[in-house]
Amino acid sequence: MNLRGRNKVNPNFNMSSMTDIVFLLLIFFMLTSTLVTVNAIDVLLPKASGKTENKTSVSVTVTNKSKFYIDKAEISEKNLELEILNRVGSKKQKTVVIRGDQDVPYKNVMKIIDIANRNKLKMILAVKGGG
Repeated sequence: MNLRGRNKVNPNFNMSSMTDIVFLLLIFFMLTSTLVTVNAIDVLLPKASGKTENKTSVSVTVTNKSKFYIDKAEISEKNLELEILNRVGSKKQKTVVIRGDQDVPYKNVMKIIDIANRNKLKMILAVKGGG
């Protein structure tokens, strides 16, 4: 009587499927990282160590000459609140990204923060990465 099984288990591990998964993940992260560009005016941002990104956002920029921009369009200080509310929309799902030059007077950044607080908008203060 032969009690040995007919099926023998192969102890070798095939790594080809694991490398396929790694390459797919690599391609995915390379493609998504190129889509994270901000459409805004160039200003010198202050440095901070944290990082936050949001794709559904409205960029509000204050230059060192105290000029206000919303997504590269110059806006007067009087129309700033109305234009931010128009860009955010009625559902208020977009986030306001505040991009202030490092030499901007504090009161100009506070105007944007006050507008966002008054209208219960989510906001992010943009800074340059670093440590």
